[in-house]
Amino acid sequence: MALTNLNNTHLTPAQVNTANDAISQLETALALININLSPEDRRKYGSINEQNKLFVNKVYDYNKNQSALSAPEVDWEEFNRDQASRQNLESMISRLDNLITRLNNAKTLHDYDNYQAALTDYAYTAYKAGTASPGFETKQNDLKQFFTRTSKTTETTPPTEAK
Repeated sequence: MALTNLNNTHLTPAQVNTANDAISQLETALALININLSPEDRRKYGSINEQNKLFVNKVYDYNKNQSALSAPEVDWEEFNRDQASRQNLESMISRLDNLITRLNNAKTLHDYDNYQAALTDYAYTAYKAGTASPGFETKQNDLKQFFTRTSKTTETTPPTEAK
């Protein structure tokens, strides 16, 4: 027998509203920096790789600790603001990525639970349709479109459960 109800923890409507309000507040708080890059812009500006991040951090360290060695042509106040913003955003992204992973994990368990319950209901429907109970044949015909055919007959087989 398949495991069911892997995640019995559910948010209340009030908790869902609170979470959605918090996401709205976050969207509002970050609206100032929301910039849509075109695919062309994204290719043009790209993303600095880890090696280049180390390079930028080393230049930052030199400027902080031995500023006499820094190029006078660079606007170091802006450089430092960019560095602080970059670090803040990277930290937020990391936290949000972690939260998204946890949300996806919870959703995966709920999806699995729903699918197992739907398979149980389909099996019950097939049984009741076989006893000529009113309405079940129509329901079975409507649901069997979601299953692949395994032979030339009209019989259907539910997908196998991944292990």
